[in-house]
Amino acid sequence: MAVDGKERTTGSAGLAVGTGSRLTRVCVRVVLLLGVLISLFPFYWLVVMASGTTEDIYSYPPKLVPGPHLLDNMGRVLDTVDFFGSLFNTIVVAVVGTALVLFFDSLAAFAFAKYEFPGKRFLFGALLATYMIPAQLSLVPQFVTMAEFGWAGSLTALIIPGAANAFGIFWMRQYAQNSLPDELLDAGRIDGAGFFRLYWQVAMPLFRPALAFLGIFTFISIWNDYIWPLVVMIDPDRVTLQVALANLNVLYNTDYSLVMAGALMSVVPLIIVFLIGARHFLRDLAAGATKM
Repeated sequence: MAVDGKERTTGSAGLAVGTGSRLTRVCVRVVLLLGVLISLFPFYWLVVMASGTTEDIYSYPPKLVPGPHLLDNMGRVLDTVDFFGSLFNTIVVAVVGTALVLFFDSLAAFAFAKYEFPGKRFLFGALLATYMIPAQLSLVPQFVTMAEFGWAGSLTALIIPGAANAFGIFWMRQYAQNSLPDELLDAGRIDGAGFFRLYWQVAMPLFRPALAFLGIFTFISIWNDYIWPLVVMIDPDRVTLQVALANLNVLYNTDYSLVMAGALMSVVPLIIVFLIGARHFLRDLAAGATKM
C-alpha cells in the first residue's frame, strides 16, 4: 500500500510538472503572437492609410480596413515624382555601400580581434570615440571634402563616406572574438596561409551570421538616410528615394494618402531585403548551434 501510494504521489507530481510546462509554453506562444501582431500593425495601418483618402485618415472613428484607392494613389505618386529614377539611385547607393561596409568592417574587425600590433588599443578607443560624435556635426566638413574632390552631386559622395563605420567594426570584432577560435588560425598558418587568406577562407565562413545582421542594418540605414543626401545631392535629378518622396509633403494642403502611398512603395524593398537577410541569419545561427 505504501508503495502504491508513493507511486500515485510521484505520478501526480509528474502530471503537475507536465501540465505546468505545457501551460508555460502556451503562455510564451501567446505573448510571442501578441508581439508579432503589435509589430505588424504599423505596416497594416500604413496600407490602410495608403489605400484611402486624406478625408478617410481624418475620419472618426478611423477606418480599420483598406480602402479602394491604393492603385490610384500609387499612380499619382509616379506622376508627381521620379520614383523609379530615385529608386535606382537608392538601390545603387545601398547595395554598393552595404558591400563596402561588410568588407572593410569585417576586415578591420578581424585585425582588431585576432592580431596584435602597436597602438591597437588606442586606435580602437579612438574608433569608438568617433561613434559618439553626432553625425550632424560632420555635415559641413564632409560636404566641403566632397566638393574638393569634385564628388558633390554624385552618388560617389553618398557611398565613399559611409564605406566603413565604427558600429560595424565594433560589432564584428565582438563577434570574431567569441566565434573564431585561435586554433583554426594557427592551423591555417601552419598550412602557409597569410592574412588575407585566413580572413577570406577561415574567418568569413564563420562571420556569416554577423555579416547578415550587419548587412540588414546597414542597408536599411542607407535606404532611409535623408539628411546627408539632401545636403550633398545638389543635382535634383540624382536624388535618392527619401529626398524625392519628401516632395510629396508640401507646405499647404498636404495629401497624406499620397504621402502614405509613397512610403508604402519605398518600404516594400526593405521588407524583401529583411526577409532574405533574416532567413540567412537564422539559418547560419541554427547551423552553428547544431555543430556545437
